[in-house]
Amino acid sequence: MSNANYVVGLDYGTNSVRALLVDVSDGREVAGAAWTYAHGDEGVILCRDPNLARQHPRDYLEGAERVIRSALAAARRSVRGFRPSQVVGVGVDTTGSTPMPVDASGRPLALQRRWAQNLAAMAWLWKDHTATAEAAEITALARELRPHFLAQCGGAYSSEWFFSKVLCCRRTAPDVFDAAHLWVECSDWVPALLTGTEAPDRLTVGVCAAGHKAMYNDEWGGYPDADFLGRLDPALAALRARMRPKATTIDHPAGCLTDEWARRTGLPAGIPVATGALDAHLGAVGSGIAPGTLAIIVGTSACHMMVTPPEAAVPDIPGLCGIVRGSIVPGHVGLEAGQSAFGDIFNWFVNHVRPLGRAGSHEVLTEAAARLRPGESGLLALDWNNGNRTVLADPQLSGLLVGQTLYTTPAEIYRALIEAAAFGTLRIIERFEEYGQRVERIVACGGIAEKNPLVMQILADVTGRPIRVARSSQTCALGAAMAAAVVAGVYPNVPAAQAAMAGLRPGAYRPRAAAHAVYRELYELYRMLHDAFGTPEGDGRLYPVMKRLIDIRNRTRRR
Repeated sequence: MSNANYVVGLDYGTNSVRALLVDVSDGREVAGAAWTYAHGDEGVILCRDPNLARQHPRDYLEGAERVIRSALAAARRSVRGFRPSQVVGVGVDTTGSTPMPVDASGRPLALQRRWAQNLAAMAWLWKDHTATAEAAEITALARELRPHFLAQCGGAYSSEWFFSKVLCCRRTAPDVFDAAHLWVECSDWVPALLTGTEAPDRLTVGVCAAGHKAMYNDEWGGYPDADFLGRLDPALAALRARMRPKATTIDHPAGCLTDEWARRTGLPAGIPVATGALDAHLGAVGSGIAPGTLAIIVGTSACHMMVTPPEAAVPDIPGLCGIVRGSIVPGHVGLEAGQSAFGDIFNWFVNHVRPLGRAGSHEVLTEAAARLRPGESGLLALDWNNGNRTVLADPQLSGLLVGQTLYTTPAEIYRALIEAAAFGTLRIIERFEEYGQRVERIVACGGIAEKNPLVMQILADVTGRPIRVARSSQTCALGAAMAAAVVAGVYPNVPAAQAAMAGLRPGAYRPRAAAHAVYRELYELYRMLHDAFGTPEGDGRLYPVMKRLIDIRNRTRRR
């Protein structure tokens, strides 16, 4: 009979939720289960507004029950003598910023009959951009009155983030706003649900979402002050008074699993549930992030994470999505950057442009693109199909493809899109290092890191650095499981849990000298486009770009 102890990592993604059952001694993943959300298009509720993306909180409820029960059943089949009583804790990660309006008891409005079909009453998914005008308004006011707010989030507040979405609801759906007692991040609501602490006066708020998405900072008293919020709208000042005064880190429990949720999931009642955090941040934890390590979570979008030593002074870094103490590894400052679209750009080309019809799959285009050499196509793209998150922090930028001819092929375009995404990552690395955050090693995780060697090799060739891949294919859930192991008392802190439970796959993607030399030339042209279209200081003198692309193309083909 097995005497091991296990923890559950519960990972709420954009399209589905996953439960991962992990052995606390070594991070071995013994069972897992996933469920695609029932509402919307693969879990995302859309409408005619291309900026809108919502989710129904009922999927969060049903999903937790389904995947935990399924994971426990899988463990009984695969682990001799496994008993659910061996599970000692639960950790949770979710997308974000994904806030939802709740009533005075902490129940989401969308779970009430009156609001069940109202899009504004649902969870406003991270990729919802309906609040662009409100984000600009918040940025302008903060620039005038509270510039230190912006210094901690890259110089601009995003339409993807908490207060933009709340203010947008106030302006566009005042009936929903008035019915809401509070707005709660998904990453805070799920642990509260499992522990029976949904009531606003009992809610545990995680510093990860609060700091990176809602301008929370202990140095200025938590969330933005009521006077600042009141200048945006008096209703926001009133909301501020109902928000929790203190946010905490993932090494603190949000509470203990209730009897009800023990019955619904099959887990033991009373086990601790960790404070929630955002998926990418716990993905970095699951990848083994430490000072000097850049963790890249590569999927539909990309997040680039670093942490500083506890004693290090951290400057304001323009363009970063957040500089928040304790948001990734407690005791360290968490630094977040990202690309608003990564794999989504490749998906756009395959699923919407459909260059080869039904035959134009990712696999087919990847195979054809792999036969091309760097610079051979004469193409150069900008990776802004969903705006630029870092370093320009501008959602109103768009994609670009330069160098097309009458002979340009789908494979050439596909490779150019991959190269553009890699150039965007290099620009982020440069920004970290421009402000003293040296990238000594790179670890990647996520679906693309695991499944697409071409993308990873191009990333290595463009950045000129080796890239390792995390051992786990579910690093977000694994990071959540590590938080569970800490709050269960198995490990004293997150680094100790990482040392025991994280790991890397053998080998590395290493840069090829000849490819890197060509990409250095192409990156110089990328920077010309990047600065000309993305910054007011860009001189716009782009005359050499097409000429040099043709020159690089001709030289490559001659070789």
